[in-house]
Parts: sequence; structure tokens; C-alpha cells
Amino acid sequence: MTSAPKTRKFAPTKALGQVEFVALMAMLTASIAFSIDAMLPALPDIGAELSPDNLNRAQLILTSFVLGMGIGTFFTGPLADRFGRKTVIVWGAVLYVTATIIAYFTTSLETMLAARLLMGIAAAAPRVAAVAMVRDLYSGREMARIMSFVMLVFSLVPALAPTLGAGIIALANWRVLFLAFAMFMSAMTLWMMLRQPETLAPENRRPLSMANLMAAVVEVFSHPTVRLATFVQTLSLGMLFSMLSSTQQVFDQTYGQGHTFHFWFGGIAVLASTASIVNARFVRRLGMRPIIKAMFIAQILISVGMLAVMMLGLPNRIELLFYALWNVSVFFQAGLTLGNLNALALEPMGHIAGSAASIVTATATVGAVIIAIPIGLSFDGTPLRLAIGILVCAFLAFLLTSMIRRDSD
Repeated sequence: MTSAPKTRKFAPTKALGQVEFVALMAMLTASIAFSIDAMLPALPDIGAELSPDNLNRAQLILTSFVLGMGIGTFFTGPLADRFGRKTVIVWGAVLYVTATIIAYFTTSLETMLAARLLMGIAAAAPRVAAVAMVRDLYSGREMARIMSFVMLVFSLVPALAPTLGAGIIALANWRVLFLAFAMFMSAMTLWMMLRQPETLAPENRRPLSMANLMAAVVEVFSHPTVRLATFVQTLSLGMLFSMLSSTQQVFDQTYGQGHTFHFWFGGIAVLASTASIVNARFVRRLGMRPIIKAMFIAQILISVGMLAVMMLGLPNRIELLFYALWNVSVFFQAGLTLGNLNALALEPMGHIAGSAASIVTATATVGAVIIAIPIGLSFDGTPLRLAIGILVCAFLAFLLTSMIRRDSD
């Protein structure tokens, strides 16, 4: 408390230009995608070293991070409203770098998973606070425009991260990845500290109140539209995380493409990133619910097609191509459903939008991890169980989406 005035004397006061602001917000949020996708090429090596008796457990390195991110999201919003956006990002960065050092030196999978959980909790800070910064400075259509630019830059990271991870592993080893994570987060945080002024004025800061947070939880889950949209978002994220957890193993063990996996994944990410453009073009004309339902119907049909291709015993190359297209469909579906589901969930919660966003996002993320872990750990050398899991999730998501009714209906 006493050091805050001293810090402000050296804090930047001049607002950033829009281009630099968008780039900074995109890079802060990109720490999440980098922390997940750059790990994919390392899973075989980490599994062989830390869990040689059960290589499937290496997948937990991904889901433990996502679980931590879900937990952190629940608390980061209220903390950012109380202490300011920059303070939360800085302390998040400190925790993140500490966790990467633990992961770098660990010799056990259990310690690695604990470190990844801490990394996820810490990464929730830039994830939430960056969006809050945009909301502090922009509103309405201009905010939507800025966020679209942020997400456009952010969407390029999954295309590049696996190749970057593979390059680091080839030059050194998988442990050096954690040094890269630490350097990236440190550089982005330093950039923010030196260039970005605090966007939350002292008079607008809100006191922490567990009673208010619990009241918001009750209100969120008491509203049928918000509750259903959150459950559907959980299933959509569950499909995404299930695919993300297993896809490296499938490309490697099922189709023998471990050495080229990062190229395959980069192509998949580029194709799937067009979903935001498609959604922006059609959502005003068609509405959110029709797009969501259409995507789940498509996912049901494509997943059934994937199962049929495996049953027909087609040549491996043909099955590989269909599997890659199925990957694109899952990531594309997430791009067309998650934003719309979030909008449906938050539409009735305008009076508590910040708290509601944290609650909905945290619930959906943690719930999705609970879905993805058993699907990922059931991997048997083929994508069969993954396809069945995603098919079941898509079917349930379609049924629940059909039950959603907006207050204006």
C-alpha cells in the first residue's frame, strides 16, 4: 500500500497508439496459446523421461495448465477490479516465472503437473486483465473492433507455437521450453510496465467482497439461459481440449507423423482461424443460436464420418487426411460457438458483467478439463475413443442449445 505512490511517479502516463496497444494486448493473451501449443511436440520426450510406464499421462501437462487457468479466471477479475490491471498482470507474471523454474528442474511428473497448474493460474492474470484494459478504454462497436484485432493476432500463435517448440527441442531439449516461456512472459510484462498506463482509475476500484462474489454465482446459475449457455460452452471446450490433448499422439502413434506434426498442426490452426471471420460476417444476419446449432449438427455428422472411415479400413493416407479435416472442424466449431455462447450467457447479466464473465469462463474451463482428461487418458493407439467422446459431447451440446431461450423471446 505505501509503495504505490512511489511506483506511480515512474509509471507511463501517455496513452499508447492503437496499433501498439492492440499488439501488446494480443501478446499478453498469447502467453496462454504459447504455453499450451508449444508443449505439444515435447509430450513424447517428457512422457519418456517422467512417465515411461504410462506415456498417456504426459497429456496431463496440457490439461493441468488449462485447469489452473480456469481456477485463476474465477479470482483474477475481482482482483483486477480491486488492485488495478497492471498490478495483477505483474504478480501473475512473477508466479508464472516461478512455476516455469520449478518445471525446468523437476524430475517427477507430479511436480511437473503442480508447476503447470500454477502456470495456468498465473496465466489467467494477463488473460483477464488484458480484456479488462480494452473494456476500460473502449466500448460498444469500437471495443468489438479492437478485440477482433487482438484475436486475429492471437489466432496466429497456435499456428507458430508447435514449430517454435519443435525448433527449441531440436536445438536443446524440452526443458528449455520453460525458459522460453519465462522469457516471453517477462518481456511482455516489461513492455507493459514501461509503455502502458494503468487503465483503472483509483476512484473506480472496487473492494473485494466474497459475499458479492457468491451472490453473483447464485444469480448466474439461477438464470436458465445463462446456465444452459455455460453448460454448452463447457461441452464445446471439452471437445476442443480433448482433441488438443490427444492429437499429437494420434499423428505420431497412429499415422507415423510425429516428425511433421508441428506442420500439420500449424495448417490446422490457420484454417480454423477463419472461423472468427465467418462468424463476424453471418452472426448479424443469422443470429447466434442458429449458428451454434448448425455447428454442432455439422460436428455430429463429421464425427460419425470419422468413425465410418476408421471402420471401413481405408488406406492410412486417406484416413490421415480425414483425421486432419476432422481436427479443423473441431477447432473451427470452437471459433464459431464459444464467442456466441459467451454472448448469450452474458446478455442477461449486464449489471454484473465482470463477475459473470469470470464465473461463466471459469466454470466452463474447469468443466471442460473434467471432460477432456478421461477422454485423453483412454487413448489406445487410435482416434476411436476420441471420436466417440467428441460425438457424445456434440450431441449433448446440440440438445442443450435447442433448450436455450433468450429473455427477448
